Amino acid sequence: MERCPWCEGFDLYREYHDTEWGVPLRDDRALFELLILEGAQAGLSWATVLKKRESYRRAFDGFDPARIARYDDEKVASLLGDPGIIRNRAKVAATIQNARSFLALTANGTSFSDFLWQFVGGTPIQNQWVSLDEVPSRTAVADAMSKALLKAGFKFVGPTICYAFMQASGMVNDHLESCPRYAEVKVNCRR
Repeated sequence: MERCPWCEGFDLYREYHDTEWGVPLRDDRALFELLILEGAQAGLSWATVLKKRESYRRAFDGFDPARIARYDDEKVASLLGDPGIIRNRAKVAATIQNARSFLALTANGTSFSDFLWQFVGGTPIQNQWVSLDEVPSRTAVADAMSKALLKAGFKFVGPTICYAFMQASGMVNDHLESCPRYAEVKVNCRR
């Protein structure tokens, strides 16, 4: 199986590539989790975050925004002492702020999924890359998503983070055409 070359390195990476990356994700809590983890990646590798994902789920109460939004100084101190997560004060604070922003955004009945998927018209963008050199690190759509999230109060949601999030959540199919997953995740795509 000729996978996308970026996932060759260790079993957890290949498993993530083969089962999750690029699969359209529409569950609000799962999208919230993924956005937080993509922000945690800033300045690091996805492999680092992926290895810590289960610890993140435990430490951040299953990524329940209502619980995270109520975290106090004692909980923050506990998180900053947890070796299972990336112990960066700004990223921990951003997670709490993002939970509050998530709750404010969805308070009027708008789903987080609908808010995010509007940037691709509700349908995954189907790219046709032959090599990794062609895959962009950001796009105009990611720029627009970043601006909207920042306006809504989210942190660690720059355009590069947003594009990585779009790739991971299946808003864009950036598997290389030679990868078997390319066809497998292709669903009602445009472009």
